[in-house]
Amino acid sequence: MNATSPRKALRQFVDANVLVYSFDPSAAIKARKAKDLLEELWKERIGCLSLQVLQEFFVSVTRKLEFPLSGPEAARKVAAFTEWNLHVPDKVDLLAAIELHQELRISFWDAMIIQSARRLGCRLLWSEDLSHGQTYAGVTVRDPFRDMVMEAAPYGESL
Repeated sequence: MNATSPRKALRQFVDANVLVYSFDPSAAIKARKAKDLLEELWKERIGCLSLQVLQEFFVSVTRKLEFPLSGPEAARKVAAFTEWNLHVPDKVDLLAAIELHQELRISFWDAMIIQSARRLGCRLLWSEDLSHGQTYAGVTVRDPFRDMVMEAAPYGESL
């Protein structure tokens, strides 16, 4: 079992950036790492997402990638991801995220991710957007790409 094995906790939350990388051929190494992680989480049925994550995913893969997915293709991917453990935030979550935002001094959107992970019983959050190893309200962040060698930059460009 490798250092990023998802078996170290029961349910594990996945941030949108990990989903997006799994469909980004321009980031081949991260894409492979993200796909491997997602495949294992799906196989073990321990992967968790939120409505917010799926919204961010849809916008990113249709607008922000070098080779974007078509709207219908992205919609099919979102539909497939709705089969995962999915959190649909309500007013209680909104207020809890505001409180986390203020207490932890993190962005509101990150606080909403943390709240969704908490509501689904996750103690682990896979993301490259928050500090690796940091624990926020009982949820510890792991960057699935942290230990990898940076992809080589095109000739003449520095990393």
